[in-house]
Amino acid sequence: MAAVFVDTAFFVASLVSRDQWRQLAMDARERLSDTPLLTTDEVLVEVLTAFSNMGIAGRRLAAELVREVLETSKVRVIPQSRQSFLNGLARYENRSDKSYSIQDCIAMNVMEAEGITQVLTSDHNFEQEGFTILMKSSM
Repeated sequence: MAAVFVDTAFFVASLVSRDQWRQLAMDARERLSDTPLLTTDEVLVEVLTAFSNMGIAGRRLAAELVREVLETSKVRVIPQSRQSFLNGLARYENRSDKSYSIQDCIAMNVMEAEGITQVLTSDHNFEQEGFTILMKSSM
């Protein structure tokens, strides 16, 4: 069974009950309960950053999620490296007409290297590179 990449938007929607993407994230989680999942250290850093100004409770919630992801066998986490950063930087430079973050570029590189075509995100940047986003609003 092909793995699915997990992006920041999924983790944030999973934690924030009022997030506009929450229901799509929960539906995807249920549909993909037996699917191998993969993410990167960079995504986890971005999750922590997203919660960094949400006070003690928000920071604790994000840290607990990241620790859970790192400790579970359900999600494989690709570690950061100088080479992954440099490869992401190259993609970032080569896509100057796009609004991709460096984290998106690194994620896209990992997805290509792992043969992953689907991503748990609402971020349409991934569609521009030919990936299928799984948290897509029907509106």
